[in-house]
Amino acid sequence: MAGNTFGEAFKVTTFGESHGEGLGCIIDGCPSGIPLDETYLQMQMDRRKPGAKNNASVTARKESDRAEVLSGVFEGKTTGTPIAILIRNENQHSGDYSNISNKFRPGHADFTYFEKYGIRDYRGGGRSSGRETSARVAAGAIASMFLKQYGINITAYTLAAAGIYCEKIDFTEIEQNSLRAPDCKTADKMNEKIEQLRKEGNSAGGIIECIVKGIPSGLGEPVFDKADALIAHAMLSIGAIKGIEFGSGFHSSELTGKENNDQMRKGPVFLSNNAGGILGGITRGDDITFRVAVKPVPSIFSEQKTINTENEEETIQIKGRHDVCLCPRIVPVIEAMTAITIADLMLRNRSARA
Repeated sequence: MAGNTFGEAFKVTTFGESHGEGLGCIIDGCPSGIPLDETYLQMQMDRRKPGAKNNASVTARKESDRAEVLSGVFEGKTTGTPIAILIRNENQHSGDYSNISNKFRPGHADFTYFEKYGIRDYRGGGRSSGRETSARVAAGAIASMFLKQYGINITAYTLAAAGIYCEKIDFTEIEQNSLRAPDCKTADKMNEKIEQLRKEGNSAGGIIECIVKGIPSGLGEPVFDKADALIAHAMLSIGAIKGIEFGSGFHSSELTGKENNDQMRKGPVFLSNNAGGILGGITRGDDITFRVAVKPVPSIFSEQKTINTENEEETIQIKGRHDVCLCPRIVPVIEAMTAITIADLMLRNRSARA
């Protein structure tokens, strides 16, 4: 199975399935001498893990998601050799999926995996499960430790969920509500709508915004490995992400050139950021800003039409424990994949000029 590795200089390979023994990652190319803070690593894992209390959005599946660092670290610092991290599965309910072993769940990768490989792990989707992102968060934590020495900070948050948009952006409120929204008052409204959808056996999507601060100018490898192209690749490799825009994004199509151009003054200082901090695929030194569209969770409890592995029409009703809105748990995944991408670009940029 190809396609399990991301990056050129900071290279991350993930492995494992939702209902197997465990998942993990191997990070190759991380420079030596980076202090590895295992407390910070586990904190990031805890932000993504399932089982949060009093949260209408997330699944009741409970996992400790303890990250075991198996190699690549000595006396608290990276050695420059591959870093292996293992996350063991502890709370699988594989029997929840026995009634759909030969049916394709609408909105999932069941049908396409079966078409490609002729076999599929129906227990939670196997490799296509969102649980695979736990390994990405582990790798992203290592990338963030590398970026910390350069003063680069990545913050993602729920900008909208269930069709409800934040009315303000206050970073101090992101971790103060169950939606990881920068607006606690709006988060309460989101949660009420999501709870209503949960009771109806339905689900919700949303929009995550991400801002990268402290980024230097000059990152990006034209023409095919532009900074925004690689970030888009990273984001769209996450199963639930269906769209991405930078800066003014799709709204730029409604602007004139004079309105959309980010004029400059001595510094250099850009007077606006419609470009999202990237021009010609190269970072210009101000904030990178982008937004991604998160689709509604496909595992809903309403009865739906589908087909089985023999191409016969069926109905399906999904059981088990599933998220209702992915936004709060996908925020740390967005941050992790952004960190991996920026770390890779930083290392690749070392050879750009004398």
